[in-house]
Amino acid sequence: MINLCETFGDIDIYLFDQIQKGRFAPGMKILDAGCGGGRNIVWLLQNGFDVSAIDIDQRSVDRVQALAKRHAPNLAPESFQIATLDSIPFPDQRFEWVICNAVLHFAEDRAQFDRWLAELWRVLKPGGIFFARLASSIGIEKLLIPTANGRYMMPDGTERFIVNEQILKDATKSVNGRFLEPIKTTNVENLRCMTTWVLVRD
Repeated sequence: MINLCETFGDIDIYLFDQIQKGRFAPGMKILDAGCGGGRNIVWLLQNGFDVSAIDIDQRSVDRVQALAKRHAPNLAPESFQIATLDSIPFPDQRFEWVICNAVLHFAEDRAQFDRWLAELWRVLKPGGIFFARLASSIGIEKLLIPTANGRYMMPDGTERFIVNEQILKDATKSVNGRFLEPIKTTNVENLRCMTTWVLVRD
């Protein structure tokens, strides 16, 4: 029997769906922007992908470097860096995939959200895929309490910058992106809603 946890780590199920759909080809350059402890890159490291990752937390970057040392020792240590989405330390159009999982809803306001998206888009190659999961109002619009600058208090007690369907469509248009899949949203017992946003850079 395959040990799924050992093979895939604690991968986001919607990113796993992209793997099942055959959208990752060997040798692709991939950025995990806001990698945390590396939950989404275990399989990628084990299967010869050219993985890079950034996070604002030193401990998270240390953990990812340790993962890479174990599973992909050929990758350069500078592939894993402390950085924010305001200034991603990689060249233009470097990556075939940019993953940004549960990060964009930490934006202070719409202006920062747009800057972060533009910076993520900058490092994505034409034909590359952008994958994001982020908090949204879709399905719980009446349960959110506005605070300021596009941020809301959610029923789960957290405050986030919250997108809706129109914001995602407008943001996609702003970077000349194309939807690879329809917007999909998971409602977690009306406590929060998380939306999957998958685009292609033409």
